[in-house]
Amino acid sequence: MSELNSISSMEPDTTETIQDIAMKLVTEHMKQESSLTGGPTERTIFVLGSKGAGKSTLINRFLDRDDITRPTLALEYSFGRRTASGQGAQKNICNVWELGSLVNSNQLIEVPVRSHGLAAFAAVIVLDLSQPDRLWTDLQCILNGLKQAISKNCSPKEVSEMQERMKQKVGLDHEDLNTLEILPFPVIIVGGKYDAFQNVDSEIKKHVCRCLRSISHAIGAALIFYTSKNASLSKMIRDAMNHLGFGSPSNPFKATALDHNGPIVVPFGGDSWEKIGVTPTNSERIGMSYSAQIPQVGTEKVSIPDDPAKDGGFKERVIDELRAQKDDELMRLLKDTEMRMKFEAVQ
Repeated sequence: MSELNSISSMEPDTTETIQDIAMKLVTEHMKQESSLTGGPTERTIFVLGSKGAGKSTLINRFLDRDDITRPTLALEYSFGRRTASGQGAQKNICNVWELGSLVNSNQLIEVPVRSHGLAAFAAVIVLDLSQPDRLWTDLQCILNGLKQAISKNCSPKEVSEMQERMKQKVGLDHEDLNTLEILPFPVIIVGGKYDAFQNVDSEIKKHVCRCLRSISHAIGAALIFYTSKNASLSKMIRDAMNHLGFGSPSNPFKATALDHNGPIVVPFGGDSWEKIGVTPTNSERIGMSYSAQIPQVGTEKVSIPDDPAKDGGFKERVIDELRAQKDDELMRLLKDTEMRMKFEAVQ
């Protein structure tokens, strides 16, 4: 966030884009929230994954919102606020970012990482279990995007320090620790649409579960299968997001479930190569093995409205006013250019 703060203190740049202005406004908003609440602690959750897998629904339930779920077009920001009990209790803020589409998303994936750093950052990756032939395509795109964002926006020292912290979360005495490629922040992989996945062929279930358990274990992530139709799974994923966003409950995973015939639940450090039934491996080999069993299709294209800015569900008063101002400036410039060309033609 320090980089953005330094940018916002500079003199206005006449060449800045609408995206630059929006980033400054978000930064200023977060600074104002911090000053008004007496210096609360902040954490950040980045929710990204397969199209239509239920990301917005998870966020709405986490933030106790009854909003009508709309397709997320690009990158959306919201936040939640909690106050701990006790006199003089500190207020806690959770920044929540949601990525709408994985198509050409690398630059958008960088925004939350660049804005907040890794110290209080976490990711929730939501995958569509009902589409096994797209699962690895989406997951690979996400992991590559996150790794690229880290390498471009975080120092090697910061990455190393956060990886050491994540090793403690997995368990310093874990038998597989030296074989893992742990990411420098907590990750929960959510297998969405589990109700539809229950009807999938048993052999495909085995491959999907082995793949997701393997990649979760390899990067030091937790894994939960989820459907809103199961109350206990809904509570567990909500508790898990509260754990990432506000630190409570301290242990959201009340049980471990590894049977592919039921919903998989694996807490941080709760699996091993021996339990999965594979030799130590890495993400590349996991993907190759899964794709050989279940051939993958490309990332699904997203249908974008002609002008999302006119959709009432995406209103942002300050940004809309700036957009209107820029549109007026552009129209005046075009008219001036047209008049000048007509005048020169007469001459």
